Amino acid sequence: MKILIFMFLFTSVITAQNKITIDERTNRNMAVGYCNRTIFEDSSFVNWFNEEYSNYEIKNIDDVSDKLADINVTIVLGTWCGDSRREVPRFYKILDSLNFPDDRIKLLFVDRKKQGIENETEGLNIEYVPTFIFYRDEKEIGRIIETPDESLEEDLISIAE
Repeated sequence: MKILIFMFLFTSVITAQNKITIDERTNRNMAVGYCNRTIFEDSSFVNWFNEEYSNYEIKNIDDVSDKLADINVTIVLGTWCGDSRREVPRFYKILDSLNFPDDRIKLLFVDRKKQGIENETEGLNIEYVPTFIFYRDEKEIGRIIETPDESLEEDLISIAE
């Protein structure tokens, strides 16, 4: 019984982290603020996320897991943004193929003004979404902004080295 109560509370805490509001322009659900990956299981987002994730074919990428071992990633995105809806599922597929841990990824969802719930974007200099910010030892080492320069795989490898 204690385990059941713990699981319920744990699930509630995780779910409570995900904040959904209404996009005034489209009248559709929009995620805002820090959320976890389970947000992509919400009925408002699951179709586009799963479709892009499933259809994306990872380009030749060597096992760079050792180069990613000390890297954390913050992804700033908008569920209303076509580039975010395309690039973020692809990026997750690449990281999943490399067994990159979810606990080293922060998802920050923004509205059309590039703002979260509070001032989460302050100091991040976000102009376009998605923006993938890579950190090593808490220092920024690179970004992929809106679309990759070469490919997500090549840009990831370049930043990790």
